[in-house]
Amino acid sequence: MTTNDDKMTIYDCIIIGSGPAGLTAGIYTSRANLKTLVLAGSKWGGQLMLTTLVENFPGFPEGIMGPDLMVNMRKQAEKFGVNLAEEDAVSVDFSNKPFMVNNYLAKSVLIATGAEFKWLGVSGEEKLIGRGVSSCATCDAAFFRNKKVIVVGGGDAAMEEALVLSKFASEVIIVHRRGEFRASQFMQNRVFADPKIKVKFNMEIAEIVGGQKVEKVKFVSGEEMPTDGVFVAIGHNPATKIFEGKIELDEKGYVKKVKRDGFNMMTSREGVFVAGDVHDHKYKQAVTAAGYGCEAALEVEKYLDDLGVAK
Repeated sequence: MTTNDDKMTIYDCIIIGSGPAGLTAGIYTSRANLKTLVLAGSKWGGQLMLTTLVENFPGFPEGIMGPDLMVNMRKQAEKFGVNLAEEDAVSVDFSNKPFMVNNYLAKSVLIATGAEFKWLGVSGEEKLIGRGVSSCATCDAAFFRNKKVIVVGGGDAAMEEALVLSKFASEVIIVHRRGEFRASQFMQNRVFADPKIKVKFNMEIAEIVGGQKVEKVKFVSGEEMPTDGVFVAIGHNPATKIFEGKIELDEKGYVKKVKRDGFNMMTSREGVFVAGDVHDHKYKQAVTAAGYGCEAALEVEKYLDDLGVAK
């Protein structure tokens, strides 16, 4: 919890974001005796707050519910002295030091705002997320062993989702609204060579139907198809809107890392670091985000130590 007095404090580090990257970073910076503020967001916890059972995060042989994992991370960070504010970062000023985020001041900033999945926005989708609607085959494929699933999308991500699912599901159907994929030819070749994978071009889902779990989809054409799961793979939107013009972003809007002076996780602005899905558009896993959070936090500690300003 923060107070008005906290807004007069100059933090050693402000971490923007409270997913696995942000909270892991907070654990490391606070244990290094750096005064740390985590701007967690009004909806804290990141994408794992929307998932059910997580079976691929190390240390939980029976799996753990996504929200429970994030609650544990938060408790651990707060145990070591992290100040956590459940408010959104709405403005940043990196032009002068100390840096300013909202009305808070800091000697360093770590961006861990993540990336949001692009959803279809159709009826039934939101209520069935975690009940058959997913955006991560690597996370959830094992739950669909010997079941029929649909993958929505036409890029490399959709091809990869389908190939992962084909190892478990009895049938995988890729639904794409256009007449051809935009995926690389290599990925398309792998998909067309897989006997479990079928393709439906020029099809668009209008509704996902189900009570406690997904039961079927309805297409814009009026056709219906029974299915046990719908995997949405139409891309991500990095949460970088407030950083436009403040630091360098790539052509997709992800934060660019700029290697300099032994730092791997620094942005184009010295003293501003980055970790997690906000720069990583390849792996997008909780464990890799946590690893990046650790790496960035250690670099924050080194950066402040090198400047002689760390407590």
